[in-house]
Amino acid sequence: MITSLGRLLLDEQPNHPQALLERSRRSGRSMGALARALETFFTGHGMAMATDQAERLAAGRRQRRIDAVPETLRPAVDAFADLTMRSRERARRAGTRPRSDSTVEAALAIMRDLARFLASERGKEDWALTDVHDVEAFLAGSPKARKRRLVVLGQFFRFARSRKIVLVDPSHGLTSRGVSGFTGATLALDQQRVLFRRWTTDPVVHPHEALLGMLALLHGASSREVKMLQTADLDPRARAARLGDRPHPVPLDPASWAVLERCLAHREAQRTDNPHVMAPRQTKSGRGPASTAYVSHVLDACGFPPHDPLHSTARPGQHHGSQTRRRSVRHGPRSHHDLSRRPRRYRSALEPVENRWRGHVPNVMIEDSCHAVWVTARIMEQRGTHIDRARGFASCGRGDPPGAPFGGRQRRSTR
Repeated sequence: MITSLGRLLLDEQPNHPQALLERSRRSGRSMGALARALETFFTGHGMAMATDQAERLAAGRRQRRIDAVPETLRPAVDAFADLTMRSRERARRAGTRPRSDSTVEAALAIMRDLARFLASERGKEDWALTDVHDVEAFLAGSPKARKRRLVVLGQFFRFARSRKIVLVDPSHGLTSRGVSGFTGATLALDQQRVLFRRWTTDPVVHPHEALLGMLALLHGASSREVKMLQTADLDPRARAARLGDRPHPVPLDPASWAVLERCLAHREAQRTDNPHVMAPRQTKSGRGPASTAYVSHVLDACGFPPHDPLHSTARPGQHHGSQTRRRSVRHGPRSHHDLSRRPRRYRSALEPVENRWRGHVPNVMIEDSCHAVWVTARIMEQRGTHIDRARGFASCGRGDPPGAPFGGRQRRSTR
Protein backbone atom coordinates (compact mmCIF):
# COMPACT_ATOMS: atom_id res chain seq x y z
CA MET A 1 0.00 0.00 0.00
CA ILE A 2 2.84 2.41 0.83
CA THR A 3 4.59 1.58 -2.46
CA SER A 4 1.43 2.28 -4.46
CA LEU A 5 0.94 5.57 -2.66
CA GLY A 6 4.54 6.53 -3.44
CA ARG A 7 4.01 5.88 -7.13
CA LEU A 8 0.92 8.08 -7.16
CA LEU A 9 2.78 10.92 -5.44
CA LEU A 10 5.80 10.78 -7.77
CA ASP A 11 4.00 10.69 -11.13
CA GLU A 12 3.17 13.79 -13.15
CA GLN A 13 -0.56 13.73 -12.37
CA PRO A 14 -2.17 16.14 -9.83
CA ASN A 15 -1.55 14.93 -6.31
CA HIS A 16 -3.86 17.08 -4.20
CA PRO A 17 -6.06 14.99 -1.83
CA GLN A 18 -9.19 14.77 -3.98
CA ALA A 19 -7.30 13.84 -7.15
CA LEU A 20 -5.10 11.40 -5.25
CA LEU A 21 -8.18 9.71 -3.83
CA GLU A 22 -9.82 9.36 -7.23
CA ARG A 23 -6.67 7.98 -8.90
CA SER A 24 -6.14 5.43 -6.14
CA ARG A 25 -9.50 3.77 -6.79
CA ARG A 26 -9.60 0.44 -8.56
CA SER A 27 -12.14 -0.35 -11.24
CA GLY A 28 -14.70 -2.93 -10.28
CA ARG A 29 -16.82 -3.66 -7.24
CA SER A 30 -14.00 -2.94 -4.76
CA MET A 31 -12.04 0.29 -4.86
CA GLY A 32 -9.09 -1.26 -3.02
CA ALA A 33 -7.53 -1.04 0.42
CA LEU A 34 -5.46 2.05 -0.45
CA ALA A 35 -8.49 4.04 -1.62
CA ARG A 36 -10.47 3.05 1.49
CA ALA A 37 -7.64 4.12 3.80
CA LEU A 38 -7.14 7.43 1.96
CA GLU A 39 -10.88 8.13 1.99
CA THR A 40 -11.07 7.58 5.75
CA PHE A 41 -8.06 9.81 6.41
CA PHE A 42 -8.92 12.63 4.01
CA THR A 43 -12.60 12.85 4.91
CA GLY A 44 -11.82 12.62 8.63
CA HIS A 45 -9.48 15.62 8.37
CA GLY A 46 -11.72 17.60 6.00
CA MET A 47 -9.27 17.40 3.10
CA ALA A 48 -11.47 15.69 0.49
CA MET A 49 -15.03 14.72 -0.27
CA ALA A 50 -16.18 11.13 0.12
CA THR A 51 -16.31 8.95 -2.98
CA ASP A 52 -19.47 7.68 -4.62
CA GLN A 53 -18.43 4.04 -4.23
CA ALA A 54 -21.53 3.14 -2.21
CA GLU A 55 -23.82 4.69 -4.83
CA ARG A 56 -22.02 2.84 -7.63
CA LEU A 57 -22.36 -0.49 -5.87
CA ALA A 58 -26.03 0.14 -5.14
CA ALA A 59 -26.70 1.07 -8.77
CA GLY A 60 -25.00 -2.14 -9.88
CA ARG A 61 -27.11 -4.25 -7.51
CA ARG A 62 -30.30 -2.61 -8.78
CA GLN A 63 -29.34 -3.18 -12.39
CA ARG A 64 -28.55 -6.85 -11.78
CA ARG A 65 -32.00 -7.37 -10.31
CA ILE A 66 -33.64 -5.64 -13.26
CA ASP A 67 -31.60 -7.65 -15.77
CA ALA A 68 -32.75 -10.89 -14.10
CA VAL A 69 -36.40 -10.10 -15.00
CA PRO A 70 -37.69 -11.88 -18.15
CA GLU A 71 -37.29 -9.68 -21.19
CA THR A 72 -40.98 -9.23 -21.94
CA LEU A 73 -41.72 -8.08 -18.37
CA ARG A 74 -38.55 -6.05 -17.87
CA PRO A 75 -39.61 -2.58 -19.19
CA ALA A 76 -42.32 -2.17 -16.55
CA VAL A 77 -39.95 -3.15 -13.72
CA ASP A 78 -37.30 -0.76 -15.09
CA ALA A 79 -39.81 2.08 -15.15
CA PHE A 80 -40.93 1.21 -11.62
CA ALA A 81 -37.28 1.37 -10.46
CA ASP A 82 -36.88 4.82 -12.06
CA LEU A 83 -40.03 6.03 -10.31
CA THR A 84 -38.72 4.73 -6.99
CA MET A 85 -35.39 6.53 -7.41
CA ARG A 86 -37.10 9.79 -8.37
CA SER A 87 -39.35 9.51 -5.33
CA ARG A 88 -36.29 9.03 -3.15
CA GLU A 89 -34.63 12.13 -4.56
CA ARG A 90 -37.76 14.18 -3.90
CA ALA A 91 -37.83 12.91 -0.33
CA ARG A 92 -34.20 13.92 0.15
CA ARG A 93 -34.84 17.44 -1.16
CA ALA A 94 -37.95 17.78 0.99
CA GLY A 95 -36.10 16.66 4.12
CA THR A 96 -38.34 13.65 4.74
CA ARG A 97 -37.23 10.05 5.19
CA PRO A 98 -36.12 8.65 1.81
CA ARG A 99 -35.97 4.94 1.05
CA SER A 100 -32.62 3.30 1.70
CA ASP A 101 -30.73 1.31 -0.90
CA SER A 102 -31.61 -1.95 0.81
CA THR A 103 -35.33 -1.09 0.70
CA VAL A 104 -35.23 -0.34 -3.02
CA GLU A 105 -33.19 -3.47 -3.73
CA ALA A 106 -35.59 -5.64 -1.74
CA ALA A 107 -38.55 -4.25 -3.71
CA LEU A 108 -36.82 -4.95 -7.02
CA ALA A 109 -35.94 -8.46 -5.86
CA ILE A 110 -39.62 -9.12 -5.11
CA MET A 111 -40.63 -7.90 -8.55
CA ARG A 112 -37.91 -10.06 -10.11
CA ASP A 113 -39.23 -13.12 -8.28
CA LEU A 114 -42.81 -12.35 -9.31
CA ALA A 115 -41.83 -11.91 -12.97
CA ARG A 116 -39.95 -15.21 -12.93
CA PHE A 117 -42.91 -16.90 -11.29
CA LEU A 118 -45.35 -15.58 -13.90
CA ALA A 119 -43.11 -16.57 -16.81
CA SER A 120 -42.04 -20.01 -15.63
CA GLU A 121 -44.96 -21.38 -13.61
CA ARG A 122 -47.99 -19.48 -14.91
CA GLY A 123 -46.92 -19.08 -18.55
CA LYS A 124 -47.71 -15.36 -18.72
CA GLU A 125 -45.51 -12.92 -20.60
CA ASP A 126 -47.57 -9.76 -20.05
CA TRP A 127 -48.37 -7.90 -16.86
CA ALA A 128 -51.92 -7.28 -18.11
CA LEU A 129 -52.64 -11.02 -17.83
CA THR A 130 -51.86 -11.14 -14.12
CA ASP A 131 -54.89 -11.88 -11.95
CA VAL A 132 -55.55 -12.26 -8.24
CA HIS A 133 -54.98 -16.03 -8.39
CA ASP A 134 -51.44 -15.49 -9.68
CA VAL A 135 -50.71 -13.07 -6.87
CA GLU A 136 -52.14 -15.43 -4.25
CA ALA A 137 -50.07 -18.33 -5.59
CA PHE A 138 -46.94 -16.19 -5.50
CA LEU A 139 -47.59 -15.04 -1.93
CA ALA A 140 -48.26 -18.61 -0.82
CA GLY A 141 -44.74 -19.60 -1.86
CA SER A 142 -43.25 -17.65 1.10
CA PRO A 143 -45.80 -17.18 3.91
CA LYS A 144 -43.35 -15.40 6.21
CA ALA A 145 -42.67 -12.72 3.58
CA ARG A 146 -46.33 -12.29 2.63
CA LYS A 147 -46.79 -8.93 4.32
CA ARG A 148 -43.68 -7.35 2.82
CA ARG A 149 -44.34 -8.80 -0.62
CA LEU A 150 -47.92 -7.59 -0.61
CA VAL A 151 -46.81 -4.02 0.15
CA VAL A 152 -44.39 -4.01 -2.79
CA LEU A 153 -46.89 -5.61 -5.14
CA GLY A 154 -49.47 -2.98 -4.23
CA GLN A 155 -46.98 -0.21 -5.04
CA PHE A 156 -46.04 -1.75 -8.37
CA PHE A 157 -49.57 -2.48 -9.60
CA ARG A 158 -50.79 0.99 -8.63
CA PHE A 159 -47.93 2.39 -10.68
CA ALA A 160 -48.71 -0.01 -13.55
CA ARG A 161 -52.38 0.97 -13.53
CA SER A 162 -51.50 4.67 -13.65
CA ARG A 163 -49.34 3.96 -16.74
CA LYS A 164 -52.08 1.84 -18.38
CA ILE A 165 -49.89 -1.27 -18.18
CA VAL A 166 -52.71 -3.12 -16.40
CA LEU A 167 -56.41 -2.37 -16.26
CA VAL A 168 -57.05 -3.51 -12.69
CA ASP A 169 -54.90 -3.96 -9.62
CA PRO A 170 -54.80 -7.73 -8.88
CA SER A 171 -53.41 -7.12 -5.39
CA HIS A 172 -56.29 -4.87 -4.35
CA GLY A 173 -58.34 -6.38 -1.55
CA LEU A 174 -55.70 -8.87 -0.44
CA THR A 175 -54.62 -8.79 3.20
CA SER A 176 -51.52 -10.05 4.92
CA ARG A 177 -53.49 -12.00 7.53
CA GLY A 178 -50.40 -12.36 9.63
CA VAL A 179 -50.32 -12.40 13.41
CA SER A 180 -48.61 -9.42 14.98
CA GLY A 181 -45.54 -9.88 17.14
CA PHE A 182 -42.92 -12.57 17.15
CA THR A 183 -44.01 -16.12 16.33
CA GLY A 184 -40.72 -17.96 15.85
CA ALA A 185 -38.80 -20.32 18.09
CA THR A 186 -36.70 -19.28 21.07
CA LEU A 187 -33.97 -20.99 23.04
CA ALA A 188 -34.80 -23.22 25.96
CA LEU A 189 -33.57 -22.42 29.47
CA ASP A 190 -30.95 -25.17 29.37
CA GLN A 191 -29.51 -23.71 26.19
CA GLN A 192 -29.49 -20.24 27.73
CA ARG A 193 -27.56 -21.54 30.74
CA VAL A 194 -24.95 -23.16 28.51
CA LEU A 195 -24.49 -19.95 26.52
CA PHE A 196 -24.31 -17.82 29.67
CA ARG A 197 -21.52 -19.99 31.11
CA ARG A 198 -19.69 -19.98 27.79
CA TRP A 199 -19.71 -16.21 27.42
CA THR A 200 -18.84 -15.43 31.05
CA THR A 201 -16.33 -18.14 32.00
CA ASP A 202 -14.59 -19.40 28.84
CA PRO A 203 -11.47 -17.29 28.10
CA VAL A 204 -11.13 -18.80 24.61
CA VAL A 205 -14.38 -17.19 23.39
CA HIS A 206 -13.84 -14.13 21.22
CA PRO A 207 -14.83 -10.87 23.01
CA HIS A 208 -17.12 -9.85 20.14
CA GLU A 209 -19.05 -13.10 20.36
CA ALA A 210 -19.43 -12.74 24.13
CA LEU A 211 -20.55 -9.10 23.85
CA LEU A 212 -23.19 -9.72 21.19
CA GLY A 213 -24.43 -12.83 22.96
CA MET A 214 -24.71 -11.34 26.45
CA LEU A 215 -26.41 -8.14 25.31
CA ALA A 216 -28.90 -10.16 23.27
CA LEU A 217 -29.48 -12.76 25.97
CA LEU A 218 -29.99 -10.45 28.96
CA HIS A 219 -30.88 -7.06 27.46
CA GLY A 220 -32.68 -7.88 24.20
CA ALA A 221 -30.16 -6.04 22.03
CA SER A 222 -30.30 -6.51 18.29
CA SER A 223 -27.26 -7.07 16.11
CA ARG A 224 -27.49 -3.52 14.79
CA GLU A 225 -27.63 -2.03 18.28
CA VAL A 226 -24.48 -3.91 19.28
CA LYS A 227 -22.47 -3.11 16.16
CA MET A 228 -23.43 0.60 16.35
CA LEU A 229 -22.47 0.86 20.05
CA GLN A 230 -19.66 3.40 20.54
CA THR A 231 -17.38 4.18 23.45
CA ALA A 232 -19.15 7.54 23.87
CA ASP A 233 -22.38 5.65 24.59
CA LEU A 234 -20.92 4.03 27.73
CA ASP A 235 -21.26 5.41 31.26
CA PRO A 236 -18.63 3.68 33.45
CA ARG A 237 -19.82 5.42 36.59
CA ALA A 238 -23.41 4.19 36.27
CA ARG A 239 -22.40 1.05 34.36
CA ALA A 240 -24.95 1.75 31.68
CA ALA A 241 -24.95 1.89 27.88
CA ARG A 242 -27.12 3.55 25.28
CA LEU A 243 -28.36 0.93 22.83
CA GLY A 244 -29.77 2.12 19.53
CA ASP A 245 -32.70 4.50 19.78
CA ARG A 246 -33.77 3.52 23.29
CA PRO A 247 -34.86 6.62 25.22
CA HIS A 248 -32.77 5.89 28.33
CA PRO A 249 -29.42 4.22 29.02
CA VAL A 250 -29.64 0.51 29.73
CA PRO A 251 -28.10 -0.47 33.10
CA LEU A 252 -25.84 -3.50 32.73
CA ASP A 253 -25.52 -6.31 35.23
CA PRO A 254 -22.03 -7.28 36.49
CA ALA A 255 -21.69 -10.19 34.08
CA SER A 256 -22.55 -8.04 31.04
CA TRP A 257 -20.28 -5.22 32.21
CA ALA A 258 -17.38 -7.67 32.66
CA VAL A 259 -17.87 -8.90 29.09
CA LEU A 260 -18.01 -5.29 27.88
CA GLU A 261 -14.74 -4.45 29.66
CA ARG A 262 -13.11 -7.46 28.06
CA CYS A 263 -14.26 -6.25 24.64
CA LEU A 264 -12.86 -2.77 25.38
CA ALA A 265 -9.53 -4.32 26.38
CA HIS A 266 -9.47 -6.19 23.07
CA ARG A 267 -10.18 -2.92 21.26
CA GLU A 268 -7.32 -1.15 23.09
CA ALA A 269 -4.92 -3.92 22.14
CA GLN A 270 -5.68 -3.26 18.47
CA ARG A 271 -4.65 0.43 18.80
CA THR A 272 -7.51 1.66 16.68
CA ASP A 273 -9.17 5.06 16.44
CA ASN A 274 -12.49 3.52 15.46
CA PRO A 275 -15.07 4.82 17.97
CA HIS A 276 -17.15 1.63 17.90
CA VAL A 277 -16.82 -0.91 20.68
CA MET A 278 -16.91 -3.78 18.20
CA ALA A 279 -14.03 -2.92 15.87
CA PRO A 280 -12.82 -6.00 13.94
CA ARG A 281 -9.68 -6.13 11.86
CA GLN A 282 -11.54 -5.12 8.70
CA THR A 283 -12.70 -1.76 10.14
CA LYS A 284 -10.06 -0.93 12.74
CA SER A 285 -8.28 1.42 10.28
CA GLY A 286 -11.50 3.36 9.60
CA ARG A 287 -14.34 4.81 11.62
CA GLY A 288 -17.28 2.77 10.39
CA PRO A 289 -19.12 0.01 12.25
CA ALA A 290 -18.53 -3.69 11.72
CA SER A 291 -20.01 -5.05 8.52
CA THR A 292 -23.29 -6.91 8.47
CA ALA A 293 -21.51 -10.00 7.18
CA TYR A 294 -19.13 -9.99 10.16
CA VAL A 295 -21.90 -9.58 12.72
CA SER A 296 -24.02 -12.28 11.11
CA HIS A 297 -21.21 -14.83 11.59
CA VAL A 298 -19.78 -13.72 14.94
CA LEU A 299 -21.95 -16.25 16.81
CA ASP A 300 -21.19 -19.19 14.55
CA ALA A 301 -18.80 -20.70 17.09
CA CYS A 302 -21.54 -21.09 19.71
CA GLY A 303 -23.94 -22.76 17.28
CA PHE A 304 -26.72 -20.15 17.45
CA PRO A 305 -26.85 -17.44 14.75
CA PRO A 306 -27.88 -13.92 15.84
CA HIS A 307 -31.24 -14.07 14.06
CA ASP A 308 -32.38 -16.78 16.49
CA PRO A 309 -33.97 -15.20 19.60
CA LEU A 310 -31.87 -15.89 22.68
CA HIS A 311 -34.48 -15.12 25.30
CA SER A 312 -37.45 -17.12 26.58
CA THR A 313 -40.14 -16.03 29.00
CA ALA A 314 -40.37 -19.50 30.54
CA ARG A 315 -39.97 -19.29 34.31
CA PRO A 316 -36.93 -20.73 36.09
CA GLY A 317 -37.27 -24.40 36.85
CA GLN A 318 -39.87 -24.95 34.13
CA HIS A 319 -38.99 -27.81 31.80
CA HIS A 320 -37.98 -26.57 28.38
CA GLY A 321 -40.06 -29.24 26.67
CA SER A 322 -43.35 -28.01 28.10
CA GLN A 323 -45.73 -25.96 26.06
CA THR A 324 -45.11 -22.40 27.24
CA ARG A 325 -45.91 -19.04 25.76
CA ARG A 326 -42.65 -17.55 24.56
CA ARG A 327 -41.71 -14.25 23.04
CA SER A 328 -38.71 -12.76 21.36
CA VAL A 329 -36.27 -10.51 23.15
CA ARG A 330 -37.88 -7.64 21.24
CA HIS A 331 -41.36 -8.52 22.48
CA GLY A 332 -41.03 -9.08 26.22
CA PRO A 333 -43.61 -8.36 28.91
CA ARG A 334 -45.33 -5.05 28.54
CA SER A 335 -44.20 -3.84 31.94
CA HIS A 336 -41.07 -5.27 33.61
CA HIS A 337 -41.82 -3.75 37.02
CA ASP A 338 -45.29 -5.27 37.23
CA LEU A 339 -44.68 -7.49 40.27
CA SER A 340 -47.81 -9.52 39.63
CA ARG A 341 -46.04 -11.03 36.62
CA ARG A 342 -43.14 -12.30 38.77
CA PRO A 343 -43.10 -15.38 41.04
CA ARG A 344 -43.69 -14.69 44.73
CA ARG A 345 -40.13 -15.63 45.70
CA TYR A 346 -38.78 -12.76 43.56
CA ARG A 347 -40.95 -9.97 44.99
CA SER A 348 -38.76 -9.49 48.05
CA ALA A 349 -35.92 -8.55 45.70
CA LEU A 350 -38.01 -6.31 43.44
CA GLU A 351 -40.19 -4.36 45.87
CA PRO A 352 -37.30 -2.41 47.56
CA VAL A 353 -36.02 -1.33 44.13
CA GLU A 354 -39.41 -0.04 43.06
CA ASN A 355 -40.28 1.65 46.38
CA ARG A 356 -36.97 3.44 46.72
CA TRP A 357 -36.88 5.05 43.27
CA ARG A 358 -40.58 5.63 42.63
CA GLY A 359 -41.16 9.34 42.05
CA HIS A 360 -37.46 10.17 41.59
CA VAL A 361 -36.59 8.70 38.19
CA PRO A 362 -38.63 7.92 35.07
CA ASN A 363 -40.68 4.74 35.19
CA VAL A 364 -38.78 3.19 32.30
CA MET A 365 -35.54 3.27 34.33
CA ILE A 366 -37.30 1.54 37.20
CA GLU A 367 -38.60 -1.07 34.79
CA ASP A 368 -35.09 -1.75 33.42
CA SER A 369 -33.60 -1.95 36.93
CA CYS A 370 -36.29 -4.33 38.22
CA HIS A 371 -35.96 -6.46 35.13
CA ALA A 372 -32.19 -6.72 35.56
CA VAL A 373 -32.56 -7.64 39.25
CA TRP A 374 -35.06 -10.29 38.22
CA VAL A 375 -32.68 -11.71 35.58
CA THR A 376 -29.82 -11.71 38.10
CA ALA A 377 -32.03 -13.49 40.62
CA ARG A 378 -32.84 -16.15 38.06
CA ILE A 379 -29.17 -16.73 37.30
CA MET A 380 -28.19 -16.93 40.97
CA GLU A 381 -31.08 -19.23 41.78
CA GLN A 382 -29.98 -21.55 39.00
CA ARG A 383 -26.53 -21.57 40.59
CA GLY A 384 -27.96 -22.43 44.01
CA THR A 385 -27.57 -18.97 45.58
CA HIS A 386 -30.24 -17.60 47.89
CA ILE A 387 -32.57 -15.11 46.28
CA ASP A 388 -32.01 -12.38 48.91
CA ARG A 389 -28.44 -11.92 47.67
CA ALA A 390 -29.61 -10.90 44.20
CA ARG A 391 -29.88 -7.21 45.11
CA GLY A 392 -26.29 -7.09 46.32
CA PHE A 393 -25.10 -8.94 43.23
CA ALA A 394 -26.96 -6.50 40.99
CA SER A 395 -25.45 -3.47 42.76
CA CYS A 396 -22.18 -4.08 40.93
CA GLY A 397 -20.25 -4.65 44.16
CA ARG A 398 -19.86 -1.00 45.07
CA GLY A 399 -21.30 -1.07 48.55
CA ASP A 400 -24.77 0.15 47.68
CA PRO A 401 -27.52 -0.56 50.19
CA PRO A 402 -29.96 -3.37 49.34
CA GLY A 403 -32.56 -2.25 46.85
CA ALA A 404 -30.42 0.34 45.06
CA PRO A 405 -30.69 -0.46 41.34
CA PHE A 406 -27.22 -1.05 39.92
CA GLY A 407 -25.35 1.19 42.32
CA GLY A 408 -24.61 4.83 41.90
CA ARG A 409 -25.92 7.81 43.79
CA GLN A 410 -29.56 8.69 43.81
CA ARG A 411 -30.28 11.34 41.22
CA ARG A 412 -33.34 13.35 40.41
CA SER A 413 -34.23 13.22 36.78
CA THR A 414 -35.35 16.26 34.82
CA ARG A 415 -38.70 15.59 33.32
